[in-house]
Amino acid sequence: MNAQHLGGVVMGALVLLVGLAWVLGAVRRVRDRALTAPTYAATGGVVYTVFQIGCAGVLIVAGLVILILMVISASR
Repeated sequence: MNAQHLGGVVMGALVLLVGLAWVLGAVRRVRDRALTAPTYAATGGVVYTVFQIGCAGVLIVAGLVILILMVISASR
């Protein structure tokens, strides 16, 4: 595996980790909504959470695609 492949694997893993952290942040925010109900409702509430999890899902899929492409190109 050369430096280009290693860089791609690192980038894919980083994108995957950011996506997972984003999902965990959204879940934690929903769990804590009882403590700050007015603020949660004022900032978009469930709509914001769904949007946040959707964006995190896109990041996770992008990270997986990058990792898969790097593994395929490294095996050639």
